Amino acid sequence: MIKFKSLLLILIPLSLVFSCSNSEELFIDSSNSHIVYNGRVDTSQSHGVDLYWSGTSIQFNFEGTSISAVFKDESGDNYYNVILDKDSLFILRPSTTKKYYELASELPKGKHTIEIFKRTEWNRGKTSFYGFQIKGNPKLVSKQTPSQRKIEFYGNSITAGYAVEDFSGKDSPDSTYTNNYLSYAAITARYFQADYHCICKSGIGITVSWFPQIMPEIYDRLNPLDPESKWDFSSYSPDIVVINLLQNDSWIVNLPENEEFKMRFEDKAPDDVFIIKAYQEFVAQLRNHYPKANIICSLGSMDAAKEGSKWIEYIKTAVANLNDKKMYTHFMPYIEASAHPSIQDQKEMANSLIQFIEKTIDW
Repeated sequence: MIKFKSLLLILIPLSLVFSCSNSEELFIDSSNSHIVYNGRVDTSQSHGVDLYWSGTSIQFNFEGTSISAVFKDESGDNYYNVILDKDSLFILRPSTTKKYYELASELPKGKHTIEIFKRTEWNRGKTSFYGFQIKGNPKLVSKQTPSQRKIEFYGNSITAGYAVEDFSGKDSPDSTYTNNYLSYAAITARYFQADYHCICKSGIGITVSWFPQIMPEIYDRLNPLDPESKWDFSSYSPDIVVINLLQNDSWIVNLPENEEFKMRFEDKAPDDVFIIKAYQEFVAQLRNHYPKANIICSLGSMDAAKEGSKWIEYIKTAVANLNDKKMYTHFMPYIEASAHPSIQDQKEMANSLIQFIEKTIDW
């Protein structure tokens, strides 16, 4: 019987991790070419790689009877889905101490695949990953054939999967309940078997956010908290870019006493022309980075996406102004609720987006 570890994981002294030299144990450093990273992952470190953004993942194929990994988390408040052979799943919460975690044991003979997927957002701090250890006649297995499709999302809490597993409907901010894996974005990427990048943050907007940064200021960062940390756009060229923003703007522009309102607009709310121009400029920046991509300007599924919403019209106008044959609008259905989208809501949004892509885009 396969033993797949629960949230309370076994700790092994670090000295064992780096002393694997016999045929029964094999340590695979994080820089090994057999490991596949998805998302904006910082591989420039001399030891280990750093993960920041929601939906970043680590994938690895191997043979052996058990597999473990070495992690250190900045805050101890990040959560990861650990998926074995695209089936069994448990949640990993790395601690702030560099530790060795056994992920699965008593595995049957043959090829296995492990995926470690970041559920949480970058405000919970970065996670450093150092490598895998395999035991029991360990062997490296060729990584999967690269996907023929690439997709990238820019969004807010809806795209992040904020509170998607808070079944009380209270929208708890505890990171336990956020799960990007269950967001419409990740569901869509898996449906098309596409490589997946997700640039998102709960509360973020185009013109104003619930915190100081706005998307046009951070969209091009590797480390979202470091203005000097720039992402190399040439390293990932998506076939499709999906933008789902303006939900937060739609609230804050009506709150003149809000500190972020004051910082961005002083004492006067932005007019229609200002908002359309800001959205248009952001989309144009993405087009500049991705001259061949199909860009879908979307909105949904919260109240900014209601029928007759002026925010839908802002997006339509901005896209019309850009006059780009590979730029589209698609508005996911408004789902009336008192909290963020549920698991079922996210599935409905994904179905809407998937159907639109299948009917509209040849990729």
